[in-house]
Amino acid sequence: MLHSPLMPTPRRFSFVKGDTNTDCKKLVTVRREALSYFTYEKQLKQAKVCLCQVYEDFTELSITREEPPATQICLVGDAGRDMETLQAAHSFGMPVIISETGMEFIDGSGIPDGAKSRTFFVLPDFEGSLYETLNSQKQCILGPPALKHAAQLKITIGQNTRPIYNYAMQGVVTSFTGIRKREELTKMVHLIHSMGGCIKKDLNKRTTHLICNQSGGEKYEYAKTFRLGIVRPAWVYAAWDERNTLDFDATKENFTKSHKLKPFEGHKICFFGFPAEDHQHMVDVLLENGGMYAELDDPECSHVVVDEHTTTTKPEPNNKSSHILKSDWFWYYIKDGYANERDYLFGDYLDTFANTPNTADRPESLLFSNNKRKRKRISQRLQLEGTPLGSSKRRSSVSEAGLLSGSNSFFDCTTSPDKSLGDKLLMQAGEAEVGGESSTPAKKSMRFNHFMDFFTTESNYVGILDTILNLFKNKLDELAETEDDELLNKSEIKSIFGNFQPIHEVHQSMLEKLRDMHSNWHEDCLIGDIIIQHQDQLVKAYPPYVNFFEKMKEQLHRCDREYPRFHAFLKINQMKPECGRQSLEDLMIRPVQRLPSISLLLNDILKHTTGSNVDHARLEEALKAIKQVMLHINEDKRRTESRMAMFDIFNDIEGCPAHLVSSNRSFISKCEVNELSDSLSGRGDSLLLFLFSDSIELCKRKSRGFNTAKSPSTAKTHKHIKFISLNTVQFVIDITDSSRAFGLLLRDEKENLYAFSITDEETEKSVYVKKLSMQIAAHTCRTDASNILLCHTSKELQVDISDTNVSTLSKAFKLAARTRLKVGRAFSFNKTPNKLKRAVSTIMTSPFGSNNSLTPASQLSQMRLASCTNINEVDDDDEDMRSNSPSTQSVPPLSVQPTRKNKPGIDRI
Repeated sequence: MLHSPLMPTPRRFSFVKGDTNTDCKKLVTVRREALSYFTYEKQLKQAKVCLCQVYEDFTELSITREEPPATQICLVGDAGRDMETLQAAHSFGMPVIISETGMEFIDGSGIPDGAKSRTFFVLPDFEGSLYETLNSQKQCILGPPALKHAAQLKITIGQNTRPIYNYAMQGVVTSFTGIRKREELTKMVHLIHSMGGCIKKDLNKRTTHLICNQSGGEKYEYAKTFRLGIVRPAWVYAAWDERNTLDFDATKENFTKSHKLKPFEGHKICFFGFPAEDHQHMVDVLLENGGMYAELDDPECSHVVVDEHTTTTKPEPNNKSSHILKSDWFWYYIKDGYANERDYLFGDYLDTFANTPNTADRPESLLFSNNKRKRKRISQRLQLEGTPLGSSKRRSSVSEAGLLSGSNSFFDCTTSPDKSLGDKLLMQAGEAEVGGESSTPAKKSMRFNHFMDFFTTESNYVGILDTILNLFKNKLDELAETEDDELLNKSEIKSIFGNFQPIHEVHQSMLEKLRDMHSNWHEDCLIGDIIIQHQDQLVKAYPPYVNFFEKMKEQLHRCDREYPRFHAFLKINQMKPECGRQSLEDLMIRPVQRLPSISLLLNDILKHTTGSNVDHARLEEALKAIKQVMLHINEDKRRTESRMAMFDIFNDIEGCPAHLVSSNRSFISKCEVNELSDSLSGRGDSLLLFLFSDSIELCKRKSRGFNTAKSPSTAKTHKHIKFISLNTVQFVIDITDSSRAFGLLLRDEKENLYAFSITDEETEKSVYVKKLSMQIAAHTCRTDASNILLCHTSKELQVDISDTNVSTLSKAFKLAARTRLKVGRAFSFNKTPNKLKRAVSTIMTSPFGSNNSLTPASQLSQMRLASCTNINEVDDDDEDMRSNSPSTQSVPPLSVQPTRKNKPGIDRI
């Protein structure tokens, strides 16, 4: 009821038919209250509206309503024996009846006092004569899942007029296309209705799914346009198989995904005119997307895809109704899910260029014919027209490089996307020369010609950068804004194009300067100033791109391999004239090649610039600037690779110190060695020596025994031995009587000598020890690097330089001891025995012989040595669990160590 904001809300009265006098009195009371509040003449209309509303309320509420019929739930057959179904039925507060058939309640019997009743029949399955009888009688039929679902959500049952087994398709509105069998269609209609779904003949804004068994048609195009779900009939049958799952939802993505219709399902496609490699690739893509490959003479071939760049005549398939299409149709179909055949007819493509009078305007593909000499003449004409120095007898090296195809390593090619710009510039220069209004001399100088080389290639380069930006990056960014249509997510786009924008901006600025210079050309133009002015921008723009180019390329390959729609997107753009049939990877490598090309171009200009020209000194400075930029790029790339290598080293070494990874540290080299001393891991052990700018990391390869077998996918390949700071290295010692041996003398609390033998055949000892000395001197700020390197013999150092790879008895005994420990633990119930138990368990006979020939004293001595030393003997597993205290270092047992002489001090060195 309407009311004024100045008056309190009028009282609401309930009206009941039968007491007319009372109702009329209430109405009069309401009328008086309303009139008392609306005192102004303008508010009388609102009062009348209020009274009319009161009258309508009275009329509506005074109508006699019939009492709803009594209801009951009948659980039929197995449904009555299921406790969950029985409990759900009682939750509605209705009478619950259990019956084997439920036929006795069809006429509404079973309700006391003879009242008319409504019975809800709960059937365990929607098949058989009982279901058909109840359904033909228009009875309300439910399945156990539907009853449980309604009880769980506390909603009213019986809202649907059709039988409902479950609500797996609640809210689903489907339509069919391309299904010809009436029996199959009828069955699916029944199943969808039984799962709470709805079916419409035509598609509209409420439709959620299109069910079909092949792509194509008006409904399919509509569904793709409005992003409806397109599924196979198997989706309905698979959902019905899950009918007894209570919370099952047929619209969930993880369930629907496996039943989505693939783009080419139901089509047989032939590929014509493609090279063998491209042909096989397209066949593979076709099969992955649900299509079938067909030959040209196959009568069931539905589409013929033609390479329009190499084919000049229309193929004639055996099936006259086959669509003969350009290759673009195939890739657009994968990218968008649908492409209308009428827009890609190969016949229309041929007719378009057949009616073009000027053959120069035709695409390059149609210029190729079977006449070999004609193709050669056309190729020569295109080359001469495309090069700035086409009329000149001599071309520079860069100009000749410009005639190379895009597949070569040179960047500046005449077939680049913006090639025509250079021709236009030359034509404009020629017209200006004829008109006599330009300052360009009548006879072009070589300096001007090489400037035009620079100008044209820069124009081509910026054209390629524009193509990458507009055709690829911006388009992917737009698609990424809509989640339903994205080809790559924003993170993937950034990893590919993240470092591209600064390069595009700096070269756009350079091109503007070159254009101004071309418009106002004179021999004293300062070409070198353009490079000098942009040196700082080039230094900032290029290193991030060049350093991470390989990572960008890997990401591009991964996305191309994993995302079919993105692969189709790349193929579509590759065929466009802007790309010149070059892939995105081919275009993205151009910035890597551009700076060396500019250096060659400036060098050519400098050769033809006289010494008296003011630009001569500026060009020399520009060349130095370009070389400085490239040097900075190389140095930055080296540092980046060094840091990345540092992360790889850290991730491969178990127990590696965390402080190894540092921004102030860089990786220099790696060397494989064998230890000649016994102070680190043991004589003869194979080690890796990683040299950094301020330290050395020593590690060893982990054995492929028990440890790596536990988790081979996550096991690290090396194990940390020692981290040595270069500050503690006093001398590098060249052991002169060996071609591979050297040593490091460290000054800690006491002097330690670590001796190694180089096993890496590619590493020369003389070069390596000099590098070590130079790096130590550089880190410690010493200028006498030669004094750090000493030369001594193995006899002076008391180092055994014999070949450790032949047959070292100590290695054999060490391996036997470790194997004995591990085998003993494998059969032990206690996997981590204490020291006493481990010592007792190792008092056993040597595996290499019997003790019968030994005296009792010798046997007791051997047992005592084994029991004492095994307490401190630690294998790889023990080292992981124990701290780095001196008592836990890996020391081979005394019982298996070879006898060595005590080494004297090395103070005399």
